[in-house]
Order: sequence, then structure tokens, then C-alpha cells
Amino acid sequence: MADLPLLRNHGVGTVIAYRDQRPVGVDDFLRHVVQLAAALPERRHVLNLCTDRYRFTVGFAAALVRGQVSLLPPNLAPGSIGELSRCYPEVYCLTDGAAEYPALETVFFPQTPDGEPGALAIPEIPELQVAAILFTSGSTGRPLPHGKSWRSLCAGACAEADRLGLPARSGMTVLGTVPPQHMYGLESTVLLPMQNGLALHAGRPFFPADVCAELETLPRPRALVTTPVHLRALLAESSAAPPVDFLLSATAPLSPQLAAEAEARFSAPLYEIYGCTEAGQVALRRTARTPEWRAHPGLALRQDERGTWVRGGHVETEVLLADVIELRDRDEFLLHGRTADLVNVAGKRTSLANLNYHLNSIEGVRDGAFVIPEEDGRAVTRLTAFVVAPGLSSETIMNALRQRIDAAFLPRPLHFVESLPRNATGKLPREALSELVSAREGKAG
Repeated sequence: MADLPLLRNHGVGTVIAYRDQRPVGVDDFLRHVVQLAAALPERRHVLNLCTDRYRFTVGFAAALVRGQVSLLPPNLAPGSIGELSRCYPEVYCLTDGAAEYPALETVFFPQTPDGEPGALAIPEIPELQVAAILFTSGSTGRPLPHGKSWRSLCAGACAEADRLGLPARSGMTVLGTVPPQHMYGLESTVLLPMQNGLALHAGRPFFPADVCAELETLPRPRALVTTPVHLRALLAESSAAPPVDFLLSATAPLSPQLAAEAEARFSAPLYEIYGCTEAGQVALRRTARTPEWRAHPGLALRQDERGTWVRGGHVETEVLLADVIELRDRDEFLLHGRTADLVNVAGKRTSLANLNYHLNSIEGVRDGAFVIPEEDGRAVTRLTAFVVAPGLSSETIMNALRQRIDAAFLPRPLHFVESLPRNATGKLPREALSELVSAREGKAG
């Protein structure tokens, strides 16, 4: 078993991050990693909740050095964290904020003073060491774990850079609007810089004005890693977007029109990533120019009666993709929509089945269903839910949901109805739900 370096393509004295508008050199980063690794408790798993992307990266690297596995759950609802602690009883929490989960041993990110100048050796990590476990929601509503080896994460980051043509852009700084705990955020705002000589931006600006202001502070070349929701808000609310050198989008389908507008406003090419938690990144396309996706180097696609499978490269175990795919060539294909009812809100992903599972698990709820409303041009999609729950108040149901699901997926609004329009097989036809939504909107109007 070989060892792989924690960092690649970072020379002595190069910048690995920008934090509070100040550059952080590789030597300081390695010193912070060594300091934190020595302070971590003797545990197998760590829940890294650091919101500062630089601190998250230091924590992720320190865990690797200690042989610990980073757990990255689908949401931070108390119920989900409780389930995580039951499945991984030796887990502790690393945070740079307040202690949110009293039941978990909590380590607060320490101050990281500058040390004595001098080059430190880049740690080597066993390639088959499990670096992280990410979770995705199954049809039963229970998150399913997917372990990622250090080899697979490194290979994926290098394949992404190769497909984007990044080796020629050494020194680029990456600003992300997605959290590092998300698979897309981990791959494209943490691992991509670590493995390809790039620098990361420590913040996670949310509002359009803040995104533009933070971009302006970064030297060229610079990149923006974002989502269609954030991109739509940026274009709607920012009169003058600062130029960047490339844009990256994922987590939800991106329209060619939005992609073309973004390229014009930011004066840069926009690339869209297709992937999933199970396989990681699979393919890339320049959405404004082509509807076809091209798989990352080393990946192979095959089809059978169950669907489309991907294997090879950084995908260590063959994965069945949850989409209807039309193969055009050995590594080129078209997407024709999800085979499951996945929901993306503010860069977070779950499924309607998962949300319905939690809604209907509330005591006193007789029936209930979440609905994705028709696109209305708002920057952030809000889910609607219908519930049959005589005797319960809206406040009771919403409080119960807050304990079960991420706040991004809370229904706004929550409608009480006498019954849901289920058909003879117990299913809720899309047309019937659309009529129910329209009827409620008509009353509200």
C-alpha cells in the first residue's frame, strides 16, 4: 500500500489560503495541521463543523494525520446528529463556533499563532486510509454512509483539475458559496486546491453583495464555485459582477440561458459538474455551449436493464447512477432527468421520500407530503407541505420537523387539509398535487 501526499504542487512559500484578506502560506498551514493533530483526542471519528473553510481544511488534514475519519452528515438537525452518535459512539465534534451538541465531546478550534519560519515536510497519508464518510438519504429516509479513501479523493481532485485544464492555472484562488461538509464543497473547494497547487478562500459568503466584495479582494486568477440558486441571486441582485477566470456550478440542473448570462456577466467560462455522493464527480460540461457531458478521465460508463453504471478512476466500487442517461460515446452522454425525487435547496440535497418519511413520523400526523412548487423566480426555492393532522398546530409540526430535517427543507408554507388526493394505489399523482397547490395559491391570492 502506497502513501500519498497531503498536498501536491505546492512549492515552498506558496499561498494555500486567503483568510481575512491575508495570505496563508503552505508552511503556516502545515504548522497549524501539526499543532491541531497533536491536540485532538484519541478517537476514531470526528464531526468537523468548522464554518471557516480554512479551519475546516486544517481540521480535515489533522484528522488524516491522526488516522481519524471525518464524518460529514447530510444535515445538522439534532435528530440526525443523535443518530450519528449512536452509529459512531466514539465520535467527537470539532468546531470553531459555539458547542451545539452537548451530548458530544467538543474540541474548539485553537488559536493558530504564526510559528518560527522554516519548511516542514508534507505528511504522507496511506492511500487506502478512509478519509471521510459522507451520507446520502435513501428511499426509507435513513442516511446511507459512503466511505471515501484518501486515494479516491485525491484521484477525483486530480481528474477534476485535468478536465478543467487547471494545471496551467497554478496559484488560482477558489471562493466557494457551498459548505465544505458537502461532497461538492469538499471536492471543489478543499481537495481541488490541496491537490493542484491552488489556494482556497476561507469564507463562505452568502449574500450577493458579500460574494462580489470577497471576490474583489482576491488576486487574479480566481474562481467561483457555486450553485444555480446562488448564481441566480448573484445575477439578479448584482449590477456589476467582478471578473473571474472560471465559474463552477453543481447540486442542481443549470439552464443554458443562466449559464450564458453568467459567462457574460463574469467574463469567464462556466463549467457544470455532474456527480453524486456515491461516486463523487463523474462528468463536466460547458453548459452554455453543449448539452453533452464528458466523463472525467479514467471513468467508464456501462448500461444494463437497471440503468447506467460508472466505474474506474476515483470510483473504487461500481456505482449505479440515479439518472436517465443516453450514452453518445464512450465517455459522452446526455442527461434526461432524475430517476428519483431528489430535492436541492441552497446547495443541500435530500429526497421527497426522506422529507415525507419524517413528516409522517410525527405523532398525530395522519398523512402528509412535501411538494416542490413551480419555479417562481425567487433566489431560494421554498418547499410546500400538505398535512392531515387533526388536533395538531402548525407550530407543533414545525418544531417536530426542526428536530428531524435541515432547516433549509422546512415547508413554507405548511397547509392543513382534510385529505390528500391519493389514487387507488396510494400514490399522489403529480397532476393532483399541482392542482392542490394551485387551489391553495388561489385562496391565498
